[in-house]
Amino acid sequence: MAVMTISVGTTSAVAAASGGVPTGAVYSILLLLHVGCAVIGFGALVLTGVQAGRAGRGPTSPRADAVRRYFRPGVNWAARALYGVPVFGLAVLSASGGALSAGDGFVVGGLMLWTAAAFVAEGVVWPAERRIQEVVSQRWEDPDTTGTLRRDCRRVVVAAALLAAVFVTATALMVARP
Repeated sequence: MAVMTISVGTTSAVAAASGGVPTGAVYSILLLLHVGCAVIGFGALVLTGVQAGRAGRGPTSPRADAVRRYFRPGVNWAARALYGVPVFGLAVLSASGGALSAGDGFVVGGLMLWTAAAFVAEGVVWPAERRIQEVVSQRWEDPDTTGTLRRDCRRVVVAAALLAAVFVTATALMVARP
């Protein structure tokens, strides 16, 4: 008869050895931070798309004051939570006690999706967001800015919709763990 000894702090390793789902406080906290960064980061990017759609309607639209508040100059720090996703994801792998590995298909797929999302955020959303901030905060009423503003707003709206699809796909991939 085999006797299994479990000591405090090694529940992740025990779960990995038995083929189960990792458990333990550290693993759970890291997983919460990983998921939280994804929800906050992608959520802020999608919200930027919603507000960009409103900004494209002009300074006389019903939600113009909310658009001005949202696009006040500065860094959208909530969207930068996107960078915490792989950091805490790798920490989750480490805390899993071997139950999960960097070579797992869902991990590789998730990293590929995250990389694509980071490129879209850095290359499309954030540069256009800065231009929208400048126009909305300083010269939204100027008719000369209308064409450029609408183009930037359309870019952000389309990119945000793409990022929402990436988020849903990555979430499904992480839950299904194929």
